[in-house]
Amino acid sequence: EDQVVNGHDEKENNPFAEYMWMENEEDFNRQVEEELQEQEFLDRCFQEMLEEEDQDWFIPSRDLPQGVGQLQQQLNGLSVGDGHPSEDILSKSNLNPDAKEFVPGVKY
Repeated sequence: EDQVVNGHDEKENNPFAEYMWMENEEDFNRQVEEELQEQEFLDRCFQEMLEEEDQDWFIPSRDLPQGVGQLQQQLNGLSVGDGHPSEDILSKSNLNPDAKEFVPGVKY
């Protein structure tokens, strides 16, 4: 059986191996601080990128003047026809149903 000396196996090379980073504690602290600063820098860059991307998107509530939103709501409430039967409108029309479709810039 393995002998245990001071709470550690004899086979274990260095019982303090997990604490060896403390030997160079200043270097360890500097390294951790650099990693934290780098992460903070990356987070700021990512946030700036997202803000720039948001500026490129068209968001009606943000980018349109106040009155335009109200007009848009009113237009959404309108319906074509307003209760008049379509046959009634067609019977009063003086448009030629056999006429060619108008295309701007094309001469017939």
